[in-house]
Amino acid sequence: MTAFTLARLRLQLTAWYVATLVAILVLLGGGLFVAIRGQLASQLDRSLADATTEVARAARTRESEAATARGQVVDAVEELRIPERMLYLLDANGAPVVPKSAPDWVREAATLAVRNGVAQLTYDSDTDRTLRLRAERFMLANGTPMIAVATADEVELEDRYASLIAAFGAAAAMALLLVAAGGWFLVRKSTRPVEESMDRMRRFMADAAHELRTPITVLRSRADVTLQQPREPAELVASLRAMDAESRRLGRIVDDLLTLARADAGERSIERRRVSLDDIALDAADAARAMADAKGVSMQMSGFEEAWVDGDSALLRQLLMILLDNAVKFTPPGGTVTLAVGVRTGRPTVEVKDTGVGISATELSHIFDRFYRGDPARARGTEPSDQNGGAGLGLSIAKWIAEAHGAEIRSESAPGEGTQLTVVFPPSDGRTNASELSAS
Repeated sequence: MTAFTLARLRLQLTAWYVATLVAILVLLGGGLFVAIRGQLASQLDRSLADATTEVARAARTRESEAATARGQVVDAVEELRIPERMLYLLDANGAPVVPKSAPDWVREAATLAVRNGVAQLTYDSDTDRTLRLRAERFMLANGTPMIAVATADEVELEDRYASLIAAFGAAAAMALLLVAAGGWFLVRKSTRPVEESMDRMRRFMADAAHELRTPITVLRSRADVTLQQPREPAELVASLRAMDAESRRLGRIVDDLLTLARADAGERSIERRRVSLDDIALDAADAARAMADAKGVSMQMSGFEEAWVDGDSALLRQLLMILLDNAVKFTPPGGTVTLAVGVRTGRPTVEVKDTGVGISATELSHIFDRFYRGDPARARGTEPSDQNGGAGLGLSIAKWIAEAHGAEIRSESAPGEGTQLTVVFPPSDGRTNASELSAS
């Protein structure tokens, strides 16, 4: 996956976030609009019902005043005013009483109200206006049926809809901007581990190819030189031995790469048993003593105590062998490598300390990185025999083994003062049954 592909993936994920929010806002906005529209329409109908009630009350007042007054009186219906409402009073035949004339559609609504008691209609006028009407039948004190009509222009609802849509649209636009910005930030943050993993993979492949190319080139060169002309048996043996050494180094690199690849893929299972860490350390020290003696390095034991851990004995031995081999490799002849095992503050602990060349502070934080060998002067060890050493994968494997066992590996060093590597394990829970757990 290239950087361009990753950038396109980020854009696609952000677009999906925005599209999902748009769909949610459309559904939410549509639902809210329908619900609020129903409420506003219901409020308008209630206001028209209140208006017809007021017309009926005014008509009864008009009747009582006309019966008791001796002169001209003010018509209560004519004087009734309700803002943004048109009011009509009609008789049972649909003839307008107040005012003296009424549109045909009002009279038709009054006729319906005579039969049904109440009529509610919507009328589209010729002027592109939509009117809402309510006609209600009532009785005067003398038993005469009358019809009260109230109308309203639905532009009132449309104005409310417009303001509602404007407010919701502004909020939705702001939300989309925030989601786009936040989504892009979250996508970048969530894909950063992928990008870092890709970078590590590219570096790992490049370093692996570089490390593998060197022994392969040496093997080809020696084979070509050996085959170019007849050789004495002693010369052939020397060439074969050199080729064997390079092939062994190539095999070690391949084995280490395979171990790390399986660890990364979670394919290397760990058989957890309650094992004696001090016994494993003694076995590893005996194996490493041969290397130390051959180089003239003293192997010492210090502070050996009984310590129990839950783990894979084979992997724990490999961990200690890596630490001891690394210590011997970077300790000059006459130096000392010290191995200590015990329980420190309730936790099983292994310490490997050498009197070697040491590591600078800037390099110390990278010694567990894959293929890292630091200063070329100390990259292969202190002796010419070390020049065909590892590829800088040993401590990476050691760190993986430690972390797979829930342990913490620490390093302390200074140039010219040697190095100390400490592995602190969690205490054993005392169980002896084996369980297969995937190493991550």
